[in-house]
Formats: sequence, structure tokens, C-alpha cells
Amino acid sequence: MANKKSLLKGREAMVVGIIIAMVAVFSILSPTFRTYTTFVSILDCSYYVALMAIGVTFPLITGGVDLSIGTGLICYALFGGYLIVHKGMPVGIALVACVIVGTLIGLLNGFLVAVMDLPPFLATLCTCMINRGLGSLLSGGFGVSWPSALEPAGWFRSIFRFKAGGQVIPVGIALIVVLVIIMSFVLNHTKIGRYTFAIGSNKEATKLAGVNVKFYHIAAYTICGFFAGLAAIAYSATYVTIYPGSGAGFEMDAIAGAIVGGVSASGGIGSIIGAFLGVIVISLMKVGLPFIGLQANWQQIITGLVLIGAILIDVVKKKK
Repeated sequence: MANKKSLLKGREAMVVGIIIAMVAVFSILSPTFRTYTTFVSILDCSYYVALMAIGVTFPLITGGVDLSIGTGLICYALFGGYLIVHKGMPVGIALVACVIVGTLIGLLNGFLVAVMDLPPFLATLCTCMINRGLGSLLSGGFGVSWPSALEPAGWFRSIFRFKAGGQVIPVGIALIVVLVIIMSFVLNHTKIGRYTFAIGSNKEATKLAGVNVKFYHIAAYTICGFFAGLAAIAYSATYVTIYPGSGAGFEMDAIAGAIVGGVSASGGIGSIIGAFLGVIVISLMKVGLPFIGLQANWQQIITGLVLIGAILIDVVKKKK
């Protein structure tokens, strides 16, 4: 266990070094990168990805994955907007609904994987498609707008950002840091966390030890769904209009961030702090690369290469 902990700390320190190097490179190559607006943009596009990454860390550590969180985020946000626009529901109820639906989809994923014994990739791919179709049905194929910051009902946006003296204050980062600390404690100091690691390290041995593997396996996916619901709130608070059919690829940003941060793609190893730091790397690339003239296609290529490098590091360390 001591070796595993030192390995994780070393990986997290390496990611911090990568973040510092990226900021330095972008700042040198593009002086316009060094602005407060850029800093806010990086945080804005990291909130919902960070929340998804916190959640998906649990299935990844079990040796599985959840591909439904990206389209799920959009589906839950569309559902919340549908309740507000078409049913006249208060914003508070819509926010709670996002989390409840996300948690239920996570529970379904856990049931399919742990009880029905479906491969996680296929099970969550199916719910990914269900989410996409359900979101389109709820919105009628059109975008759904949540209340803007100028409306009284737009109070929820101040959870992540608000203006003071004409300056945008990205308070959402404080919320994310608190959630990272809480879920780090859950992962490292509770039964759910310990058995999540145990399932990913050796599922059969954990079962033979008398652990209710199915329960804790389902719990990992339910936690993931819960955080996808929270990510839907963060996305709705950042953008005014939610469009059906979007969200494809969001899950890859979250999964890539987690793996870059040291979560093993084969299970058994990972940390919430590492996943969060990995998301910062992904967000920095998204915002920073256009400043040096590299557009969307290059962003995807470089993200893929970074992910391959992170997986290779994981494979080499496991072989040693």
C-alpha cells in the first residue's frame, strides 16, 4: 500500500509540473494568453469536466468505464430546462431533478455491469445512446434555455461565477476543490473507496473475502451518475442554451483527464486529486492551443497523444 501511495503522489507531482510547463509555454508564445479572461475561460470549461472526472474515477478504478456521462450531462440539463420552460417548475426543483435522473442512470449502469454482468463499455454505450435520444425527445429537437444571470431565476449561475465591479469572479473553483477533498476522503478512508480499489485489483479475491462485490460495484457507477447530474448543473450555469445532440466527446475529456492524472485504465489505482489535475491539463490544452494557432483538429490529435503517453506510463509502471 505504501508503494501505491508514493506512486500516486509522484504522478500527481508530475502532472503539476506539466501544468506549470504548459502555462509557461503558452505565456511565452502568446502574451495575450496571460490575461484574467483566459484564466476564467479555463475554469469555465473545467467545472463540468472536473465533476464528470471525479465521478468516472470510481468506475475506472473498478476496471470499468462509463461512456454515458457526456450525453447524460446534456440529457439531464435538457430535462431540467424542460421542467422550467414547459412545466413552469422552479429552478431549484430542476436542479434537483438533474441530479436525481443522473443518479438513476448511474444506478442502471451499475445494475447492468454488476448484476447482469454486461461489459462496462457496451452497457454504458447503450445508456449513452438512450441519453442522447431521450434528450432530443424532451426538447423536441430544439435548444432549451435556462434563465440568464440577469433574471431572478438565474441565481443558480452565481454558484459558479458572478460579476462584482464589472469583473467576473470564478467562485465555482472553490466548490470543485471542496468536492475533490470530500471525494478523496470517500475514496481513501471509507468502505466504498477501499472496496472500489479491491474490485479493480482483484474482483474474485474480493468476492471470496466475503465482500458484497455487486453492491459496491453498483455504488461506483451510482456515484458516477450523481456527479454527471452535478456536471449538468455546472454546464447549465455556464452556458445559456443547451442543444440536443451535443455532449458527445465530453466523456472522453473527463476520462482522459482522469487517466492523465494517474487513474489506471486497467483498474486498481487512482486518486481524485490526480483526476482533477488531469482535467486542468485537458482544459489548458483546449483554451491554450488556439492562442498559438492550433485549432480544434490539432487539439484532438494532441489530446490523443497525451492520453497514449499517460497509458504507456501506466503500463510500464505496472510491468515493473
